[in-house]
Amino acid sequence: MTARERILEAAFAAFMRKGYTAASTAEIAAEARVSKRELYGLVGNKQAMLVACIRDRAGRLEVPADLPVPHDRESLAEVLTSFGTQLIRETSDPVVIAVFRLAIAEAARAPEVAEVLDSVGRATARSALEKIMKGAKASGVLDGSPAALADQFRGLLLGDAMVGLLLGVTERPSPQASSARARAAVATFLQLHGGS
Repeated sequence: MTARERILEAAFAAFMRKGYTAASTAEIAAEARVSKRELYGLVGNKQAMLVACIRDRAGRLEVPADLPVPHDRESLAEVLTSFGTQLIRETSDPVVIAVFRLAIAEAARAPEVAEVLDSVGRATARSALEKIMKGAKASGVLDGSPAALADQFRGLLLGDAMVGLLLGVTERPSPQASSARARAAVATFLQLHGGS
């Protein structure tokens, strides 16, 4: 494990244990076995550490450059099912849920945590879905605003699942359940946009 990886792991652990505002860079540096100078040189300040922790997870939701553009309803269904399954799995990951809980807990003291989570983490998923919808629209498969279509699909896909996960009253869905939920969301979405 590199020094940078140790720093980010220690930062995330400190954020989860103490909260963003109470975690100190000295504590993070000690836990990562680096000097504060090395910590700032490799990663930066606390906010830069938080951004790096969130960006690492968000990167898993980027649409691959070689993803085929949906050219018909079947290929759109395949792409959305695949991406939707991945989005459910990543969103329901215990680490992601912990970051959301951190952002909520720190909302009054450190609103930058929620801002980073929204602008880095959530924006990646929004952008990826919009890219899929833009491709489908360009191919004539869908009509409407790609941003609105992406929001609608994400709503069908996730519903209020995040609330249950954040409250700890819902278990993380299995890979099979994630796939089934994605297929159901795709079926409903396609029904709303031109038939079964």
